Amino acid sequence: MKIFYILFLIVFVGLSGCDDYFEIEPTNKISADALFASEEGVEAYMANLYYQAPIEDFNWHSWGLVSWGVSTFNFRENNAGSFPIIMTDEAVNSEYDNIALDPWSFFWWDDGYRFNKDINLLFDAIPGLSLDQEEKNKLYGEASFFRAYTYFELAKLYGGVPIITEVGDPNDESTLYIPRSTEKETWDFVLASLDTAIVYLGDDIAVNRRASKWVALALKSRVALHAASVAKYWSRAPLSGEAVNNELVGGMTEEDAQRYYEECISASEQLINSGLYSLYCPYPANPDEAAENYRQMFKDPALAPEEVIFIRGYTLQEHGHAFQLWAETNQTKESWPFGGRFNPIIELVDAYETYSDPGHSAPVITTADGDYYNYNGYDPSRNYLEFDNPLDIFADKDARLKASLILPMSEWKGQQIIIQGGIIKTDGSLIIEGAGQETVDGNTYYSFGAATENLHSGFLHAATHTRSGFLVRKFLSEDFHPKAIWASCTSDWIEIRYAEVLLNYMEAVAESGQGDIVEAANYLNAIRRRAGHTTDIALTLENVLRERRVELVFENKRYWDLIRRREHHTEFNNRDRHALVPVFDLRAMKYIFVRQKVTGSSTWTFPEHNYYKPIGGNTVNRLIQNPQY
Repeated sequence: MKIFYILFLIVFVGLSGCDDYFEIEPTNKISADALFASEEGVEAYMANLYYQAPIEDFNWHSWGLVSWGVSTFNFRENNAGSFPIIMTDEAVNSEYDNIALDPWSFFWWDDGYRFNKDINLLFDAIPGLSLDQEEKNKLYGEASFFRAYTYFELAKLYGGVPIITEVGDPNDESTLYIPRSTEKETWDFVLASLDTAIVYLGDDIAVNRRASKWVALALKSRVALHAASVAKYWSRAPLSGEAVNNELVGGMTEEDAQRYYEECISASEQLINSGLYSLYCPYPANPDEAAENYRQMFKDPALAPEEVIFIRGYTLQEHGHAFQLWAETNQTKESWPFGGRFNPIIELVDAYETYSDPGHSAPVITTADGDYYNYNGYDPSRNYLEFDNPLDIFADKDARLKASLILPMSEWKGQQIIIQGGIIKTDGSLIIEGAGQETVDGNTYYSFGAATENLHSGFLHAATHTRSGFLVRKFLSEDFHPKAIWASCTSDWIEIRYAEVLLNYMEAVAESGQGDIVEAANYLNAIRRRAGHTTDIALTLENVLRERRVELVFENKRYWDLIRRREHHTEFNNRDRHALVPVFDLRAMKYIFVRQKVTGSSTWTFPEHNYYKPIGGNTVNRLIQNPQY
């Protein structure tokens, strides 16, 4: 029997929107009921599991953490662009400071265990299915893969959690009130579940839209690195209380960290050495080609089967996602009323290297004295660098910058995207982030770069205009025309790709001293070569982490990197996020750039107890709550 993958959507006839179909109420245990009695029923059930899998994709956001899909209209679509990228040092939202919504995970405790029940039902049903043993093994492998995904999400959020591997009996209280396992036991359970999946899925090469041995190995690489980081760096933000005393959070040792790093290295090596995967377009002729190759991979992941390991696909309008709707520039949003919500900050832009000084972050220099730490806004006493074209200030930057961000005055969909925040008038007076104009030699110049708000995309203090000076380009398609239809984006989400596995391997080697240092350095420089770099750099932890930040930008990895390495509370300690404001100086007819705090943004401090989220309903489920909740 072939279980056809249905693009992670419930599109089978008669089942779409029918939640009751999957609410199976067993009297004790089930072996196979009407649902599992036919191939179609099994196919439908598996499609539903893929649909529910906690993949942090375009529908994952701060209001609900993991989105379980979409309806015609609900908060998962109408989320005002509150995606994870605005909860880190990657970007801000053009309208809201959603970073202050953290913690935002009450929703997933119940959903996670509801999904776990569906997985356990499948485990119970497999032995009684009328399938050959090979097909049963594949189902068992997929069920183990889903179990690992679920408990990985739970472990990231809550630490140690109840491990429930059987469907509970309503008449047996001992099956309903399962205590929390330790954090270490929970991480070990996730890795063991992946080991089971790897064995049962076999060596077959499956499409990248469905679990396979190789997808499980790639996920194990990610899981083991996360566990290793928590074990090694937990003491950077130590907590106290009953959950800590019982090792429900924390309690792991340096030996545990080394063991998890070893598991990351081993899983990564197995996938790398399989020879099945490689970087997409690894040898560009120049940085411009590198930028376009990188951008195209995210526009259409089908172009890069050699790199893309696991995809969540979308096919149907109104059953897709809303990322490009929220990301589209004000000038190109067409009939869609919103847009411009994701505003990358200058701190991210500063992290990218230049080709002339490889191996170092290269902050954007705005003044003749090279000072880039001055965020106090315009200072007439300073000697600002002047540019005929605003893009010139980014000319030497890593190609992935312009592939991932819409920069001021760059082109998108055949238009110049006008991002300008002010003018300096001929008398030296400044108008910044406010309406104003002056006529010089018969030409009228506007503070926002255009006469009306629909003709520019920045600094209007409107939800559709960037307030940082940048917009997101990664994932977007020039062929998409926004309409006033919710969830009408159908671009696919790359959940795991080969470059991430290489980066996991590099970090584990740099952190632990295990693995092949020479090969890890080769992988580091291969990723950089794909970005147009021609000079190799050394394998250091600093180089690996910088490379990870720019290579995986906006892929919902940065938040968890800050969490697992226990860096979030130091990165966000009474912190502001900053803008780069292009200003047109009418005295010289040239552009200057002003660094300043993002207007209207809040100063943010990450509380250390937020490394673990509050367990929902603990007064009912009798579980020990996490610290300080």
